Order: sequence, then structure tokens, then C-alpha cells
Amino acid sequence: MTQNQSYLVRLSDLDRDDQLNLSDQGVYNPRGNTAYGHNGEKIGTVKDALVNPETGRIRYLIVDVGGWFSSKEVAVPVGEARFTDDAVYFDNLTKDQVRDLDEYRYDQQYTDTDDRFATNERVLRGSNMAETDYRERAYRTPDRLQLLEERLVVNKERIRAGAVEIGKHVETTQQTVNVPLEREEVIIERRPVNDARPVEGAVLGQDSQTVRVDLEAERANVQKQAYVTEEIEIGKRTVTENQTVTETVGREVLDVNKTGDVRLENADGLTTDRTTDTPLTDRDRNNR
Repeated sequence: MTQNQSYLVRLSDLDRDDQLNLSDQGVYNPRGNTAYGHNGEKIGTVKDALVNPETGRIRYLIVDVGGWFSSKEVAVPVGEARFTDDAVYFDNLTKDQVRDLDEYRYDQQYTDTDDRFATNERVLRGSNMAETDYRERAYRTPDRLQLLEERLVVNKERIRAGAVEIGKHVETTQQTVNVPLEREEVIIERRPVNDARPVEGAVLGQDSQTVRVDLEAERANVQKQAYVTEEIEIGKRTVTENQTVTETVGREVLDVNKTGDVRLENADGLTTDRTTDTPLTDRDRNNR
């Protein structure tokens, strides 16, 4: 190890010691992702990563390649990896190649170019690639640009939307009832006397008599009585209604600016012209 060379640190140690939340900081964290090899064959699980403490770049991925009854972790150069959101792909490595690597031990310290990785380098490099070419590829940190978009996240909370007070009051109306009432009336009958008879000793105006007749009548005596005319039961129920929520969201779109003699190839295998952005078909390429 040279004088200026520092030991690699584990990504989990940075997260713990510096009390960093890698997700909140926007740092890509491969821990826990499934690792796949050549032809999509499952190799194991990414347990951690070795990071250069000065540059922050990932140098090795620590992959658990053990089975149900055994555990073995190996360090794979980051340049061999292709990252997705939830997986890591070693497209040029087979399952046996990765499992044949020397075991990584947490109780030991490693540097960028540790001699203990020399055997692993020969396993991964094979006999068809020069050492300098392999090192350039093996330790090249993949550039990974994430495009973000906003999505609406709707949460529900219970609020007091209103209240209903139920009571009663007296409302008066006028009612008219016809009641038959009886009363007595005086009937005076006058009958003429055809054969007038003399009255002895009578003097006109001398003997005045008054006859008193009492008359009776019925009088209405009105009283009020309360009756039950309706019963009210009070309860509540839950109903569901749909509401439309509208909000403006944004998303990031990839911009590619080309300068000079540049050939680009997208994921569909279409090559972009050097001077224009028009994708070339297989027929166009064959005619070149």
C-alpha cells in the first residue's frame, strides 16, 4: 500500500457513522438488491459496497453468494455491474465465476488495489483481456442518471364536516270546532177571549203582577289534550362519494445534446446519426 492510499470503507458504515439517510440524500444504495449473472441467472444478494472515502465512488459490491446452509460473501468490481432500480446485473459473469472469487471478510481492511484481490482479478479477467484494459473497465463507476416524475399521493383524513341538532318546538294553529249548544227560550202565546166576562171589583192598573221565568242555556267549556302523532328515531350512516382532485405534476425528461462526430445507440439498438437526431434502421446501416 502506498503512503497516500487510504482504506476503503463500507457504504453501511458511512450511513451509520455519519448518520446519513442515503435515501433522503439521493444516493444510490444497492444494498438488498438481487444480483443476477449471465443470461439472468440469479447469483445472490448485494449486502454492501466498498467506497473510496475521498471520492465517494463505489469500488466493489459485496455479494452474498451462499445458499440456504452456508454463507459466503465476495467483492465484485463495480465496473462489472449494471444497475436497475431493484437489481444488479453482472452481464459478463457467470454464477460459477462469482462464486469462485475469494471470500470477503468484514474484519479485514482493503484498499483500491489490494493484492488480496489479485486472484479475483485473474478469475474475472480471463485470458483474453489485457490487465490494463480490464482494470479500466472493472473500476469504472457506472454513470446512472435517474429521471424523476411527480405523482399525486392522496391521503384521507377524517374531519368534522358539519353537525345536525334535532329538537322540537311548539307551533300553534287556529282550529275551529262546531259544538251544538242548547238554550231555553220564552214562548209567549196570546189568545183572544171571544166571550168577555166582567171582573168584579177590578180596577185597571191597581193590581200589577210580574211573572219571572228563568232560562237555561249550555256553554262550551274548551280544554286541550296532548296526543302522540309521530315518533322520530335518530342515527347516522356512512356513505361514499367520489371527488375529482386536480393538481399539476412534473416529470424530468432526458435531454441529449450532441456536439461534433457522435454516434449514439439507444436501448432498442437504433443508432442515431452523427449530424441529426434521426434514428437509423437496420436497412439504413447496411446501406452505409
